[in-house]
Amino acid sequence: MIPRGEHGISRKQFSPNAIKVLYRLKDGGYDAYLVGGCIRDILLGQQPKDFDVVTNATPDQVKKLFRNCRLIGRRFRLAHIVFGREIIEVATMRGHHEAQEDKNQISQSSNEGQLLRDNVFGSIEEDAERRDFSINALYYSINDFSIHDYANGLAAIKAKQIELIGDPETRYREDPVRMLRAVRFATKLDMSIAPNSEKPITALASLLDNIPPARLFEEVLKLFLNGKAEANFLMLRQYGLFKSLFPELDKILDKNPSSLETAFIQQMFQNTDKRINADKKVTPAFVFAALLWFPLLERTKKIQNQEQLSEYDAFAQAMNKVLSDNSQHIAVPKRFTLGARDIWHIQHRLDKRAGQRAYRLTQQPRFKAAYDFLLLRVDAGETQHNELAQWWTQYLSQDINGQKEMVKNLGHQGGPKPRKRPRRRNTKKPTE
Repeated sequence: MIPRGEHGISRKQFSPNAIKVLYRLKDGGYDAYLVGGCIRDILLGQQPKDFDVVTNATPDQVKKLFRNCRLIGRRFRLAHIVFGREIIEVATMRGHHEAQEDKNQISQSSNEGQLLRDNVFGSIEEDAERRDFSINALYYSINDFSIHDYANGLAAIKAKQIELIGDPETRYREDPVRMLRAVRFATKLDMSIAPNSEKPITALASLLDNIPPARLFEEVLKLFLNGKAEANFLMLRQYGLFKSLFPELDKILDKNPSSLETAFIQQMFQNTDKRINADKKVTPAFVFAALLWFPLLERTKKIQNQEQLSEYDAFAQAMNKVLSDNSQHIAVPKRFTLGARDIWHIQHRLDKRAGQRAYRLTQQPRFKAAYDFLLLRVDAGETQHNELAQWWTQYLSQDINGQKEMVKNLGHQGGPKPRKRPRRRNTKKPTE
């Protein structure tokens, strides 16, 4: 236990709503602590994004104390206390599965050791042992403002190491997503994964295939939209974890690590990191359009050769197939797959610029993303599209008259020649 005078954390650094939740639970006769990432981040000098609370009150008891509470989750029941846009997550202290005397407490594991149900409650000491990493087993007490460190989390922070609590293989089997979290924390906090925690990852990477695709979508967003996308991508590839997320792309990248495909993906992640770190928006549709682009091209060629279809028809079929196959691994919501489709479709229309086509194309909602996608392709090494990218860059910098002049100078270069209308036959009978 580290007393208030030795850790330097002040209540002013916490969300006022989190403090309200702590005191309401305390006044209700329960123990309550701030736990995990918020404590860790403050100790590292970072601003926490979320404030999580742990208590010995059950989810139903928490709900009785808060009118603005909703219970969520099946694998492990949680209480969300809603304050406008901010949500304070309240979890009941978890216990060990061996002691299940209460029939209302349920745990269930798969044959691979993965926890399917985890509603077993216990003491704060047991809860600390059930946490994933030592840096996340830090508890802030509202009673005396001390920090309780049950797993040498402060030492791990000082050593800059991500270390699992307990036997690494067992803990990864309980929840394979912990392997992704280890990578994310290592890059986010500028730490390394401890040797014992690192050792089993490659051998157990395939366990991610058992994780629901909807959950993996959320994890992918955390990995690739947090400002450390390139570092996460490289580490995922290093440990063989990327294969379970994007198997077709992983196979393509394995063929030639220094290929245009690898350069394209890395450049995309570099650009994504720059935008996020500059507080600019990045749509998941663009990221997924890039990650599935080369599997899409490969599938298009395959369908073309097998079914003797035109490139356009094969491309349309390939889009459906690639997105369908990807959904077996990562459940991307329809609003993002539709965005990816638009970005892909516009790639085939960017060279059709004659007449009103260029102007109409710029009015498409996804045009800017599709234009950025073209620039990404050129930056990665598709030099055959360099002239087209320069034309669009200049076109977008012109006023309306300049744009018309550019299109006029194209002649028929930017589109098909207009077809001549056939003469209409005079079908009227001559009058007598």
